[in-house]
Amino acid sequence: MPEPVLPGTARTMLARVARAQRDGRAPSLVAGVVRDGGLAWSAGRGAVPEPHTDVQYRLGSISKTVTAVVVMRLRDEGRLGLDDPLERHLPGTPLGERTVGQLLSHLAGASAESPGGWWERTPGGSLAELGVGEDDVVLGAARRFHYSNLGFGLLGELVARLRGRSWDDVVRDEVLAPLGMDRTTPRPVAPAAEGFAVHPWADVVLPEPEHHAGVMAAAGQLWATLTDLGRFAAFLLGDTGDVLDAATLEEMTVPAGVDSSAPGWSAYGLGVQVLRVDDRTLVGHGGSMPGFLAGVFVDRDEQTGAVSLTNATAGVEPVVFGLLADLRAAEPRIVDAWEPSPAAVPLDSLGVWFWGPSPCVLRAVAGGLLHLGPLPGRAGRASRFAPVGDGRWRGLDGYYAGETLRIAEDHLDLGTFIFTRTPYDPAAPVPGGVDDRGWH
Repeated sequence: MPEPVLPGTARTMLARVARAQRDGRAPSLVAGVVRDGGLAWSAGRGAVPEPHTDVQYRLGSISKTVTAVVVMRLRDEGRLGLDDPLERHLPGTPLGERTVGQLLSHLAGASAESPGGWWERTPGGSLAELGVGEDDVVLGAARRFHYSNLGFGLLGELVARLRGRSWDDVVRDEVLAPLGMDRTTPRPVAPAAEGFAVHPWADVVLPEPEHHAGVMAAAGQLWATLTDLGRFAAFLLGDTGDVLDAATLEEMTVPAGVDSSAPGWSAYGLGVQVLRVDDRTLVGHGGSMPGFLAGVFVDRDEQTGAVSLTNATAGVEPVVFGLLADLRAAEPRIVDAWEPSPAAVPLDSLGVWFWGPSPCVLRAVAGGLLHLGPLPGRAGRASRFAPVGDGRWRGLDGYYAGETLRIAEDHLDLGTFIFTRTPYDPAAPVPGGVDDRGWH
């Protein structure tokens, strides 16, 4: 069971939720924080309906992350590759040359919305009835991030084709049921909140329509309770059960096309949003559908998450980021104690190496990894490396992600860069050689 938050922390967070519900004029708002596998605190405000943790709200685009989990399961099974063109698994669309990975990370150049009526307020049908055409390809492949609901509709259809069952059934059997999210469904099951639009100039509400979006369901169909959304936050924090390998989840959280070392950025991984907020990297997804707003974001370093659900179309400021900040300030995570551990390479391989005249440090780090980076206090390229056999190491992150490191007695070989024990050591295989005049 999660350890409950302290009374002072609870009051601070309740004040935040209460102000968000009042100032945003939300008919109801439920929110909570997650640690140790579930909700450690939750609160509800409003009365339409009386909010509590077992009332369903619509998740909107958080459904995309659930869809992405199934796609990654198919990848791990060898049923598809992220570099596979869509045509290989879902023939007959104008986006056939775009890859599965590009669709997952919104880099495929697909239009933001599907053709026809606004899918969020119009009952949907099959892919053939959707009528995707050349006009729905709006950008070149991998040219820029362009959020696409249509792209995830196509991924949902890909899932259904490869599994031979509806998207609804696949996500229930492969993600929701194994995680214990029994109150997460494609259509509302009582008790469930009704979605409302709130008039901009008066305190009156208008009910929003509810329907099944057909082939576009994968982009925003699911309904869930706060308890279930808290369980999904625990999944994003690493409690993946048998649903997904931990390394695959980590892969999903890597930003596509964004330098994650720069401050103040927003990016997208493989089906998840990756944001930099208050010098913290947060992973999750926001959601909106007519009548509903939702959010689930986690701080994987702090091992905490926050979730929120409200039945208003617009106007309610997100509370999840503030709740994470409240919890971090009042109850910071106490990290595990450092303990000695054996180095993954001989100690004489570690220490200072020079790329040209620039000093760098190779050191062993926890988990049997290596880290190569600048001297403390200096800026420069840095990456972690994991062993891949035969004395080779593969870059996990940073500039050298995916590159191969080889360690020799007198040099490091890293993607054609040669690091030596002294600047431009003439005894090492320095590319281009070393001038016979030496340093003078």
